[in-house]
Amino acid sequence: MTDEGQHLAVALFSEVLTAEQLLRHRLGRSLPKGMELSHFSVLNHLAVIADERTPAQLAATFHVTRGAMTNTLGKLEWAGYVHIRPDWDDARRKMVAISPAGRRARDQAIADITPMIRQIVGDLGAEKVRSVLPVLRELRVRLETDD
Repeated sequence: MTDEGQHLAVALFSEVLTAEQLLRHRLGRSLPKGMELSHFSVLNHLAVIADERTPAQLAATFHVTRGAMTNTLGKLEWAGYVHIRPDWDDARRKMVAISPAGRRARDQAIADITPMIRQIVGDLGAEKVRSVLPVLRELRVRLETDD
């Protein structure tokens, strides 16, 4: 890699990491009281897929350890946002589904963060956002492939 290529790569990753950190901070402030970004992410995933997942599948989806996912799921279950049941086919596994309360909490979180997201997209301009999405998507896919 040339010096220019290395500088470009460092600048790209620096911008992505800084934007991610700032976005997490802003989203965290916009979420309903007591909800963490990791909680919202799991609830949103379960709501979108509309199906059960094992804790191991969720850990793989979010690129976290099984222990970290177990911790998050424990908090979500305690709040009544997910149902965790034994897998009827394999008693060693558990299955996780979003509860009606979890769906309401996720919908409230979406409602709470939507104004902030709309403002950012509006300030940047829809065309600019559309133009950067393919690059970010390809970067994500390449990073996922390397796991």
